[in-house]
Amino acid sequence: MARLHRICPVGIPQHVIQRGNNRQLCFNSDEDFAAYAHWLKEYATKYQTQIHAWVFMRNHVHLLVTPSCDNAVSQMMQSLGRCYVRYYNKKYQRSGTLWEGRFKSCLVETAEYLLQCYRYIELNPVRALMVSDPSEYRWSSYRNNGLGVYTPLITPHNEYLRLGNSSAERLHHYRELFKHHLDESIMTEIRDSVNKGLVFGSDKVKDEVEYNLKRQARPGKVGRKPKEMLL
Repeated sequence: MARLHRICPVGIPQHVIQRGNNRQLCFNSDEDFAAYAHWLKEYATKYQTQIHAWVFMRNHVHLLVTPSCDNAVSQMMQSLGRCYVRYYNKKYQRSGTLWEGRFKSCLVETAEYLLQCYRYIELNPVRALMVSDPSEYRWSSYRNNGLGVYTPLITPHNEYLRLGNSSAERLHHYRELFKHHLDESIMTEIRDSVNKGLVFGSDKVKDEVEYNLKRQARPGKVGRKPKEMLL
């Protein structure tokens, strides 16, 4: 099956996943996580991409980002991936690929859907039974977004800033969002959207993407090719 061309509208948030090849480990130590975070910050700055939420798991990475210029996310991820592979191969005296092909991504509608994506990303370690609370996991943005622990990686999205008029108020309301896990239906929609390169958002936004960008934004019917879908 042909892959959809990646779309990267300026100013529109994207959920990005980068996985290890065959789900192999990509990080074996805190030093590895720190190295990846360092280059992520470097290339996000270089390619003008804002990072709102992130989590580094042992064999994959989730990011919630907004590009400020054309093709910014692809350039950031390609540079980051190559740099980290060189580091990893040298450190562990190995050769060959580390990542599972190209990264996966989807557009995320701001209103209502964006904060759900925040939660999905930062609850990964909880769903993996690594911790009982997201605050217990070091390598995610929850400590910044929920506890106020500064990390240079984060640029708050306006939707996050609308949670309160002060930092304390925003942190409180953000933590309140995590008192309940996401519904399974929402998690399924998020997974399908990012794995298939679709859109996580309302039907209205999906209609707009399909009409204006001539691009599939929702799962197509089995056995039929959506009209005007770009492959």
